[in-house]
Amino acid sequence: MITKALRIFVNMQDLSDEHFMKEAFKEAKLAFNDNEVPVGAVIVSGNQIIARSHNLTERLNDVTAHAEMQIITAAANYIGGKYLNECTLYVTLEPCVMCAGALYWSQIGKVVYGASDEKRGYSKAGNNLLHPKTEIVSGVMKDECGELIKTFFKSKR
Repeated sequence: MITKALRIFVNMQDLSDEHFMKEAFKEAKLAFNDNEVPVGAVIVSGNQIIARSHNLTERLNDVTAHAEMQIITAAANYIGGKYLNECTLYVTLEPCVMCAGALYWSQIGKVVYGASDEKRGYSKAGNNLLHPKTEIVSGVMKDECGELIKTFFKSKR
């Protein structure tokens, strides 16, 4: 018989950063299969996914259709407000400067990303691009996320 305390512990384990990054990774695989740069994202509020997306730049013929841009809009529509300070973004690749700016204005509460983007990641332009109250966690599933990106770009060469 599983005790109530053990059940709560198991549920808490299920809702870890890695759990939600796995959901973002599923989105990245959808992007990969659609010939998009494989970046996926989910936004979580109250331990529940409220929005999910992946890059749509090729499908929409829109350079701003990054996963983060799509998901900010979806989450804001879901909660009925423009500020996401009670939400966490899980994204498979470090956000670019454009996405970091949008995340700043949304006042996202926490950003968790997988692989670092050595060329275009926001941290290369300075770490103060996100809102000062935004918590940042990097490197969750970084190997899996990074390998998917590398595989995609190798197939393009």
